[in-house]
Amino acid sequence: MKLTRLFTAAGFAALLLSGTAYADPVKLTLWHMEQPPHRVQRMQELLDEFNKGHPDIEVRQEPQSWGEVYAKAPAAFAAGNGPDLLFTIPDFTTVLKKIDAVVPVDDLAKDLDAKHGFVPATIAPYKYDDHVWAIPAYNMAISLWYRNSALKNAGIEVPKTWSEWQAAAEKLGGDGRYGIGLPANKQLYTDQTVYSLMVNSGAADIYKDDGSIDFDKPETVKAYDFYSKLAKLSPADNASWTWGEAEACFASNTCGMILQFSVINTYDTQAEGDAADLGVAAVPHDDGQKESATISYSNAIMLTTKDKAKQDAAKVFLAWLLEPANYGRFLTMEPGLFLPVTNDGAKADSFWSDKVVTKYKPQIETMIANSQNGKLFGFTTGKVFPSIGAISAQNLIAETLQHIVVDGQSAADAVKAGQAKMADIAKK
Repeated sequence: MKLTRLFTAAGFAALLLSGTAYADPVKLTLWHMEQPPHRVQRMQELLDEFNKGHPDIEVRQEPQSWGEVYAKAPAAFAAGNGPDLLFTIPDFTTVLKKIDAVVPVDDLAKDLDAKHGFVPATIAPYKYDDHVWAIPAYNMAISLWYRNSALKNAGIEVPKTWSEWQAAAEKLGGDGRYGIGLPANKQLYTDQTVYSLMVNSGAADIYKDDGSIDFDKPETVKAYDFYSKLAKLSPADNASWTWGEAEACFASNTCGMILQFSVINTYDTQAEGDAADLGVAAVPHDDGQKESATISYSNAIMLTTKDKAKQDAAKVFLAWLLEPANYGRFLTMEPGLFLPVTNDGAKADSFWSDKVVTKYKPQIETMIANSQNGKLFGFTTGKVFPSIGAISAQNLIAETLQHIVVDGQSAADAVKAGQAKMADIAKK
């Protein structure tokens, strides 16, 4: 297999526009964790188009599960049959970097940034140890979702502070309905919703600059204590919830408010679908804080092949995917959930012309605005510590909550125990 054109910064544009020139087709395997059938279908449509336009490159998708990939991917690389491209989130990247399964993409990131303009916060979690370890693909940010009519009928303004939020949740409940629906399962969704409160109480940092754990502090305890109060205003089965149960509770109008990346798809297809009535706002902040923040992070794509010809072919594919004409169709494999990571992608007709995006344009604009003040646990100090991968994989933030809402521990005791577990992991 011989590459007849070298992939350099100078030759980047020519290579992208003219295709590639390989003696034999280069076959790439792409793992992603976007399992819903409509997302897989959209991905396949894009791959078919790319493969047709680049007959000497063939990209094949193999959908995976977030619940299994943390263990499955390292095992696959150890066995020598890992993918060539792999979707990732910041903490998962540290897991594969630790086993030397990730290839730096410094030059590609520089070229794509110059051409499209990455939103700085979307690439920052992948820049450390003097390299860029993944190319941002789409952004996500948790927001507060509600129905305008429900708040109006209850005489409630959109809550901005925790005291207003609790009062609203109490008033929206009753007659078989719950004022809010928050998860309490030991799972990633709960990690994310709990952290959405932590960043709003001044507890965004779980590491100190020296890599030691900084979890057990009054601001963290305050966030957990308030979350447990809201959890009592949620359905009783919330200790087993994942994303789907929360969305279903909102779509059925059983939950008056939820925290979620997006409810647009379920609301549009399984509920009223009245865009004017769907409300979205920043996550309320502790009364002692001045502004709202949230959890926000970009999903990215790692290069995980050591084969030079495959690396060059993969770079052509990634460059093609971020072209505005293609990129909007990639984002709208789940309209209203995946947010742009590039400046030109945020303006792309291929994104805004989607009928669902057009219908819910004000909500999506609010989501994008909320994402600008987003943070991610383990990636807030400018340094990245490998232990965050294990902390996230074990869902220790969610486990700490379960000790409170399921086992009946105080927030202070649960947070203290969480600190001890995280510190033990950080020492390994």
